[in-house]
Amino acid sequence: MKLTTFWRWWVAGTTSHLGSAVGGVALPLTALTVLDASAFEMGVIAAAGYVAYLFLSLPAGVIVQRVPLRGMQVALDLIRALAVASVPTAWWFDTLTVAQLVVVALVVSVANVLFDVANQTFLPEIVPAEQLQARNSLNSGTHAATQLGGPSLGGLAVQLLGAVPTLLVDAVSYLASALLLRTLPARRVRRPADRPPMVTMIREGWHFVLRHPIMGPAMWDATASNFVSGAMLALFPFYLVRELHASPLMVGLLLAADGLGTLIGATLTTRFTNRVGTARGLIIASFVGVAGALVIPIGTGTAAYVAFAVGNLVLAGSTVVLSVTTRTYRMLASPPELLSRVIATVKFVSWGAIPLGGLLAGALAGPLGARTTLLLFGALTVLSPIIYLSTPIRRLRDLPLDAAPKPAGPVARPVSVP
Repeated sequence: MKLTTFWRWWVAGTTSHLGSAVGGVALPLTALTVLDASAFEMGVIAAAGYVAYLFLSLPAGVIVQRVPLRGMQVALDLIRALAVASVPTAWWFDTLTVAQLVVVALVVSVANVLFDVANQTFLPEIVPAEQLQARNSLNSGTHAATQLGGPSLGGLAVQLLGAVPTLLVDAVSYLASALLLRTLPARRVRRPADRPPMVTMIREGWHFVLRHPIMGPAMWDATASNFVSGAMLALFPFYLVRELHASPLMVGLLLAADGLGTLIGATLTTRFTNRVGTARGLIIASFVGVAGALVIPIGTGTAAYVAFAVGNLVLAGSTVVLSVTTRTYRMLASPPELLSRVIATVKFVSWGAIPLGGLLAGALAGPLGARTTLLLFGALTVLSPIIYLSTPIRRLRDLPLDAAPKPAGPVARPVSVP
């Protein structure tokens, strides 16, 4: 039963991710080629796609404990499908604007926050602890495969059909995901026995992460990395189209390097961390990421295309090592009754940095140019190894599972209810 449940859950996520990867190319190209968006407008659109992590991540951890997950996830898939489908509808009636793209990105962002926290909370319940690293690597590898094939397919579809019609692929993928998730068995809702106030429950998860000697630094490292990622998400399409004059197909192919790097990283993460240790692996991967980020915006002509692809591949590969290792550690080291709130806390802080990076990059790219702005943000990736080297992690081979801080007070423990 667990295996069947896992694989249906996995297929639903894979379908959705593939469509999102196609839409991830089509939406910015819609803004650039149909609406002639500026660098700042591109930054706003990119920021809107992640801003919900700033205001919804913390309560999301509590909501996930209190709401039936299957029904919520199906509803969220349908909301995302309708939001994305509204873009070709408005385009058909000649009423599409940049403002609508911002609203669509914001709606999808809100749905993504709740959906992602629910998905990560669900995984440890259907996978044995000793398989979590492998399953997390599989999920990252699958996501990488969709990021590898999706942008390429998206670029080709945009080249043949146009940017706006290609968004229908993304909408259909959410519908397919909803249908698959609907076939999963209903799960019991886990909620605190005495149902304490939401603020109290949020505070428990927040304090646990901040006081934890491993999860705390890992969260700040992810925050610094995601701040840079936000800038890159905002500027990559603008840089490729406006400064390198890449065609839609070439944009898709170059962005697919991220997927290839993630696929390689996900495939090698478990083997790599088993050989060098999970703690040492974090430090090594953080240094590798700096090199990749600095290579991305160099060169001109064909050399610029090669540098972009290689740098993107290296950065993505190092990032997935960091992500899989720390995500698995959180699932293993967090008390089950706190897991959804731990995940929500980390997402609030680290993913909340993505829209801030996107907005700042969009503002700087106007006066400085996309290439210079990408170099500046690439230099900021040096914060990643600095953070890890300034913590006890630098003296460890592996991340310890017994490093959890003692709770300041009684933790609200969940009970199973229908």
